[in-house]
Amino acid sequence: MSTYTLNVAGVTRELPLCPVNDKLDIAAFVMFSDVELTEACAAELLEKLPEFDVLITAETKGIPLAYAMARQSGKNYFVARKSVKVYMTDPISVNVQSITTHGMQTLYLAQEDVCRIKGRKVMIIDDVISTGESLLALEKLVGEAGGIIAAKAAVLAEGEAAERTDIVFLEKLPVFPHD
Repeated sequence: MSTYTLNVAGVTRELPLCPVNDKLDIAAFVMFSDVELTEACAAELLEKLPEFDVLITAETKGIPLAYAMARQSGKNYFVARKSVKVYMTDPISVNVQSITTHGMQTLYLAQEDVCRIKGRKVMIIDDVISTGESLLALEKLVGEAGGIIAAKAAVLAEGEAAERTDIVFLEKLPVFPHD
């Protein structure tokens, strides 16, 4: 299996290359179960970010990073869920199409979280920004909740996302086109 060597936040990892379609592979960056990587990336991102009151991420891959950043900063974090849970009252929702998930998805935020975000400076967090669709969905969700976006950040900006000037990220992640 082919791999890509990633150096980020003082940590090195070999990322397996995975096919997205018959013409493109991406390097699989997964923070789950990698405490050293998650903690290092959280600390380095926090140093680069402006003032904020709370963090938000989309379920699922951004959760470890958002938790580590919340723990290190002492700020609360929220998770935009991919389905409505029985404990969620009167949720708001937005649709999203991500490069790593097939089909349209919907992100939900419970009304009690909406109330805790309204009028606050919100830091949008993700592990990787690629097409920007998940990020756009989180921006819409924060807007609908009445939050103020402090900044948008990720560990990695993949492909063309690395050219964006409206996001904070630690490293570029190339994509791997082939014939």
